[in-house]
Amino acid sequence: MSDVSLETIVSLCKRRGFIYQGSEIYGGLAGTWDYGPLGIQLKRNISNLWWKTFVEDRDDMYGMDAAILMNQKVWQTSGHVSGFNDPLFECDNCKNRFRADHLVEAWVEKHPSEVEKIEHPAYNQSAATLNDYKNLFKMACPNCGKAELSDVRQFNMMFKTHVGAIHDVTSVSYLRPETAQGMFVNFKNVVDSFYPDIPFGMAQIGKAFRNEIAPRDFIFRVRELEQMEIEVFVQPDTWRDQFDTWLELQKQFLLALGLPEERIHQVEIGPDDRAHYSKHSVDTEFDFPFGQKELLGCAYRTDYDLSKHQAASGKNLEYRPKDGGASYIPHVIEPTFGLDRSVLAVISSAYTEDEVNGEKRTYLKLPAHLAPVKVAVSPLLKNKPELVAKAREVYTVLKKEFGAVMWDDNGNIGKRYRRQDEIGTPYCVTIDFDTIEGDTKDTVTVRNRDTTKQERVSIDNLISTLTF
Repeated sequence: MSDVSLETIVSLCKRRGFIYQGSEIYGGLAGTWDYGPLGIQLKRNISNLWWKTFVEDRDDMYGMDAAILMNQKVWQTSGHVSGFNDPLFECDNCKNRFRADHLVEAWVEKHPSEVEKIEHPAYNQSAATLNDYKNLFKMACPNCGKAELSDVRQFNMMFKTHVGAIHDVTSVSYLRPETAQGMFVNFKNVVDSFYPDIPFGMAQIGKAFRNEIAPRDFIFRVRELEQMEIEVFVQPDTWRDQFDTWLELQKQFLLALGLPEERIHQVEIGPDDRAHYSKHSVDTEFDFPFGQKELLGCAYRTDYDLSKHQAASGKNLEYRPKDGGASYIPHVIEPTFGLDRSVLAVISSAYTEDEVNGEKRTYLKLPAHLAPVKVAVSPLLKNKPELVAKAREVYTVLKKEFGAVMWDDNGNIGKRYRRQDEIGTPYCVTIDFDTIEGDTKDTVTVRNRDTTKQERVSIDNLISTLTF
């Protein structure tokens, strides 16, 4: 578990314009969050790095942006209409509903000695295990305190909607709960357009929607989320090597985000907890402020999806090898990345406290390539026109070069430094009187966020001095 509390992260994110509660002026809407100016830039920096790493820098990956709304037959065929469920406890007394696995997890954490009495060797999400825990230990409702929880029921998490003016069974559609199906139904299109060699992949960044029973932990478990997903199409007998390769690539990407390796854990998922389409799954978990939880997933989907869609649609989704070998339906390795969870992991691992001149300082030790603001430019005094004019010149040059440059003349220079530290800005450039006169003319002060050290740099060498 991280040393920083989730409350501290939430407070910083709101105060500094990273993330706000959705619909806040109307009391909010549970499970929805809005990214502010700094949050969306950090989010884009992460997704841009992902796209460059897994799409632009490879010659075996094809990008996609499939529609959110799809023909209802897609979700019927994929098994989501019948199988995309979460276990639910309902209190017979107060009628509140709870995610059954979350309730049991919380109970196990509080009563570790009691777990030894259960017959099951390990906790899993099967209905039988959840009911056993609930019944054997007479678990109470968190809301009213009564031990009147129902047995597990299944709750389908897809948001249902209708397409067109007439609402009947033919107009039903769903807000997609995953981006993967958009790639599976376009498999034939990509093969017909590009005829790639196997193995090859399809990649997509996009919104997904899940009607969570109990959204929680800030942007970790939400009803509207963003995924970065890859479907790698492989020969059936090569799946294991491909799986291991992509599992390692996932870890290397997390390290590129600046996440500490000791807080990254790869956990194999047992048969009772795997998704209905998966034959083998490994989750990459991270030490968040609220505990070790899933950050990434890697699943071996076999030929489940393509076979199902071929049978239901009547379209041939087999791959014909270029060497004239027999056609076959490829198997699939699916590395999936949660973008919102990645943002939370980056912020919580970057949060740092130290002392400067005897005073507590808070700063985000973000990797420079992810920082939403690369450089802050300030005139030492905003009421001195000559300083402001020169600072504007420097700001314009840096803005053109780096883009994510902030003008900051609010408050004294010490307060500006603290504010920029808290949003993770790697460098602050200050234009003072030494910039416009004397032997140090045309030099500026450059302050490093991590060390707080300052040095004089000539304006001509400023761009080459600032490394990202």
